[in-house]
Amino acid sequence: MERLAILADAAKYDASCASSGTTRRNSRDGKGLGSTTGMGICHAYAPDGRCISLLKLLLTNHCIFDCHYCVNRKSANGPRAAFTPDEVVELTLAFYRRNYIEGLFLSSGIRKSSSATMEQLIEVARKLRQEHGFAGYIHLKTIPEAEPELVARAGLWADRVSINVELPTDDGLFRLAPDKNAGQIADAMGQLADAITDARDAKRRFKSAPRFAPGGQSTQMIVGADAASDSQIITRAAGLYGDYGLRRVYYSAFSPIPQASAVLPLQRPPLMREHRLYQSDWLMRFYGYAPEEVRQAADESGMLPLEIDPKLAWALRFREQFPVDVNRAPKEMLLRVPGLGLRAVQAILNARRQRRLTLADVGRLTVSIKKLRPFLVTADWRPTALIDAADLRARLTPPPRQLELFA
Repeated sequence: MERLAILADAAKYDASCASSGTTRRNSRDGKGLGSTTGMGICHAYAPDGRCISLLKLLLTNHCIFDCHYCVNRKSANGPRAAFTPDEVVELTLAFYRRNYIEGLFLSSGIRKSSSATMEQLIEVARKLRQEHGFAGYIHLKTIPEAEPELVARAGLWADRVSINVELPTDDGLFRLAPDKNAGQIADAMGQLADAITDARDAKRRFKSAPRFAPGGQSTQMIVGADAASDSQIITRAAGLYGDYGLRRVYYSAFSPIPQASAVLPLQRPPLMREHRLYQSDWLMRFYGYAPEEVRQAADESGMLPLEIDPKLAWALRFREQFPVDVNRAPKEMLLRVPGLGLRAVQAILNARRQRRLTLADVGRLTVSIKKLRPFLVTADWRPTALIDAADLRARLTPPPRQLELFA
């Protein structure tokens, strides 16, 4: 239990543990145990509402690397612990039988060597699948410095694999993680992407072809540990999606750590910055924005505004694109109206086939009509000069809220 407390706490900084996109499997036929969907999946929720349905821990927090931003770095003074592969298997099965979890997220510090550690991570997944018939979700955090064939083997047993790029720029990686190599990380991600593509092609041709990382691969970037701007982070994320077909890019706001290196900032960045980067990521992935358009929402220093979301910031900067007629505009333009999400836009497209929509009709599809009014035209509403108002941004910016120290 002491080791579990240490290694589970050390794993909390890794955000890339979502379980979407995996193959649907269950053990209702009586063979094996576990499931990725359907009956028998119980999610535990923390008091703040976070879903904690995956057993998330490190194999060990011993590490031969000395990354400045990492709490498990070689020079850190803290309690160290390690599990054997058999112990992690036992923990996973015990937690699942108690309905605490639906799967396993396993990462590790690097002990002895990258390849030796990678072999142990793979052994955990292999034993769960082969020896215990575990059909639940497995996410392995792979080590790019390990031998390529080991990194590739991880996908044979895991639903999702991930390799962290760590920092948005190569300069930042060189300065804050001197033991890591940007080229090596890129090569490992490229090999995984090729293996995933090859496996999907083989599966289309042959039903007996082995599955390989059906949940794809993901990565994570630390935000605020170096001087990279939001525009640089958006550019890097767009390149990762395009080059490696990633399922997700996760952003993790830098958090000051004990006995921190002098090269790190003394304060963490605002958590709202992380939130705005996720919103910009959504704009590229689901709303049809090109990376350069998302960057246009940033200011001269390349930073996204914290007080308003990037979609609204873009709309205020390109007011000539508005207002949009909800009864005539194509889907691509409706998706650019601040306050309209994917479901609302689809509902508008469906409803306007039957009749002309009013402002009240659109208001029923959104949380607040205030943000929408300047940017759209309905059967009974036209914003006239409102879209050109000099104080429009101030009107749409949420008022500052006084926080309470002992709330």
